[in-house]
Amino acid sequence: MLHPKVLDKEKTALVIVDLQEAFRSPINDFAQIAARISIAVRGFQTLNLPIIITEQYPKGLGRTAEEILFLMPPEFEFIEKSAFSSCGASAFTDKLTATGASQIVLCGLEAHVCVNQTAHDLLNENFEVHLLTDCVSSRFSHDREAALKKMQGSGVVSSSVEMALFELMRDSRHEQFKEVQNLIR
Repeated sequence: MLHPKVLDKEKTALVIVDLQEAFRSPINDFAQIAARISIAVRGFQTLNLPIIITEQYPKGLGRTAEEILFLMPPEFEFIEKSAFSSCGASAFTDKLTATGASQIVLCGLEAHVCVNQTAHDLLNENFEVHLLTDCVSSRFSHDREAALKKMQGSGVVSSSVEMALFELMRDSRHEQFKEVQNLIR
């Protein structure tokens, strides 16, 4: 029996918030964050789990980072939003509802604004939020740290890409274990 704070592949979706090209220069660890999120995307694709990606005002902030953009199939629908919280976009809430997920693996930018507000709104809607702490950042480290403390204090579960993917597989005999393991190494 699974502990209630362990990810269950039958209940989980990945949400990537606003990993957009305009942040590449002002966020020092952007390349590392994009690389880590690309591992999460490939892992979720391998495990055939839902992925939702938002873009905050793409006309001004550009599209999703190319590291992620090129991993998505041509028919993938990115969700454009103007509200800081992804939950402020009806297309997001509709797509999230359609997945049937109750556990959300959350990552993206900026930790203290859009990720933080999305996490809190998801918690308010009774989702269990698992934050990939190795896949969130802000322009300033003090903002990232404040966001992590606030989200964790509100009930967000701290996680990482590797932790999440291995929780979803649960066993080294999982059919996609070797493929997922190779993504991490």
